[in-house]
Amino acid sequence: MNRELYEQLKQITDEEAEILAGRGEIDRARYMASSASVIDSGKLLDSGKLIQVRPHTRFVRFPRHSHNYVEVIYMCSGSTTHIVNGDRVVLESGELLFLSQNAIQEILPAGEEDVAVNLIILPEFFDQALRMLGAEENFLRDFLVECLRGGGGGIGYLHFKVSEILPVQNLVENLIWTIVHDQPNKRSINQITMGLLFLQLMNHTDRVEVGKEHFEQELIMTVFRFIEEHYREGELSELAESLNYDLYWLSRRIKKLTGWTYTELIQKKRLNQAVFLLDNTKLPIADIGQAVGYDNLSYFYKIFKGRYQVSPKQYRYTLSSKNIRK
Repeated sequence: MNRELYEQLKQITDEEAEILAGRGEIDRARYMASSASVIDSGKLLDSGKLIQVRPHTRFVRFPRHSHNYVEVIYMCSGSTTHIVNGDRVVLESGELLFLSQNAIQEILPAGEEDVAVNLIILPEFFDQALRMLGAEENFLRDFLVECLRGGGGGIGYLHFKVSEILPVQNLVENLIWTIVHDQPNKRSINQITMGLLFLQLMNHTDRVEVGKEHFEQELIMTVFRFIEEHYREGELSELAESLNYDLYWLSRRIKKLTGWTYTELIQKKRLNQAVFLLDNTKLPIADIGQAVGYDNLSYFYKIFKGRYQVSPKQYRYTLSSKNIRK
């Protein structure tokens, strides 16, 4: 991290000075609007703002609490230990911890060299940023976004171990710098930067943990990741073998957890990609069919029409995806 920015974030805050002077606990009035253990965005965000940065408070245990906003914690140096929904999460230098509004969090005391920043983000901040991810449907992206918005089966956090991913580090530092230094046009800059950050994180979902007690969500993430990477030719038997699972057991779990069979998920992904290519390229339809995994053009036409009620050719020339996409 830029040394000037790091030294600025490392400074002892007024709150930390009070703690070092003998205050044995956090000042709840700084964070909470009532006796409830919910940190209130109104206490931390200036009026009209959708995102803010504040240094993580060190030297004291932060008791169990939740938030009425999405929180992202970035570890600049050292480490911090968080208890999130009962899971012990150790956040190391360069890592990111996304906390949904469902999360129940406790934070153990940190030392002076354990420098972290908290990004306080209202959910609507993500709307514009997520539009940058494109019109193409992406199961994995949608699952992770739903987790942040409070769905995803009650997952409270996403722990990205991305300390070695330079583009991620640069984007996070740019985001923090822009907010700390109150740059002009910062809302647009911040939302674009967040969109770029999401694009990078989507390339590294193999480095995310969703919680030790969430085996089923981990499994779904693995399935979605496999589909995104192998939808043209990936077989369920290949995935089952790589995971050391029985093929029929895995097939049943996918159906139970998603509501679709593996074949249906593959077909949805292929057709979504075909629609994306029809909308955004001039590729011949036969080439699009092959590009998404269908060597048999007649079959491609048949299943496309079965889903969208028109042929790929009719779709391209007479309809827009927003009117017919299911």
